[in-house]
Amino acid sequence: MSAKNPEYDFKWCPGCGDFGVRRALEGALEQRRTETEQPMENNVVIAGIGCSGNLVHLLEGPQPFGIHGIHGRALPIAMGVKMARPELNIVVVAGDGDFLSIGMEHIAPQAARNLNITAIVMDNGVYGLTKGQSSPTTHIGVVTSSTPYGKAEDEVHPLELYLTLGVTYLASGLSSKVKDLSKMIVDGMNHPGFSIVHVQSPCTTYNDTYELLKGNPKKGIEPQAWPVPDGRDVASKEAAYAVVRKGGVPLGLIYQDKSRAPFEERVRQAAAKAKPRTAAQLIETYAI
Repeated sequence: MSAKNPEYDFKWCPGCGDFGVRRALEGALEQRRTETEQPMENNVVIAGIGCSGNLVHLLEGPQPFGIHGIHGRALPIAMGVKMARPELNIVVVAGDGDFLSIGMEHIAPQAARNLNITAIVMDNGVYGLTKGQSSPTTHIGVVTSSTPYGKAEDEVHPLELYLTLGVTYLASGLSSKVKDLSKMIVDGMNHPGFSIVHVQSPCTTYNDTYELLKGNPKKGIEPQAWPVPDGRDVASKEAAYAVVRKGGVPLGLIYQDKSRAPFEERVRQAAAKAKPRTAAQLIETYAI
């Protein structure tokens, strides 16, 4: 429950990584508002279904427009809004179950178009809202409420998938590193094309991976998360593949390609080639 939505009971579990993502997004939107001198209403946050979708209702401070869509369909909604109002800044917020299962079919078309939006994917490795079933990023063999004898499918490797499909800005973050994550989101919003910021956002109820990600020397647990080294050619896809195939969870900017025109520019170029016709001419085309 929030002051903005007192009639609803939107909540996350204590310690949920999505709290950090919310703070990072709020900071990024505020920074963008200051830098562009545009009102907060110039931003639109679009969500699917899942714990991540509640973020639309839980943002604090000046409010962007928000659309709580349907499961897996945030990208088509985002495309519709961007094509109708290309001057708006569009941010999709999604979970691994929402974005990488039913929503996976929409990633490749938007990458091919280079749709000028930013997607923030909160990956907790389970379907948290529906009580911890296995998700596309759940590792093979893991026991969950839907896989009592272990998950039988191989897990999806999202960072490699995004690169293969042609996303032009890719960053990987950790929900507890709010300042770093906020900067990635700002950079993604400023990038002229399809941006994805993939965030490890642990589910403290059904898949608490904080200790694995951060490490625990006392228990002999090495951290899975590691910083991407500086000095790389971020425009090199080969270098990006080397990073994501190294193992663990890289943190930082992985890939950025500024050479491809965003989709709205391609549409403008195509529209400039079209010859406008009058209403009478259009009607005449239907004449037998």
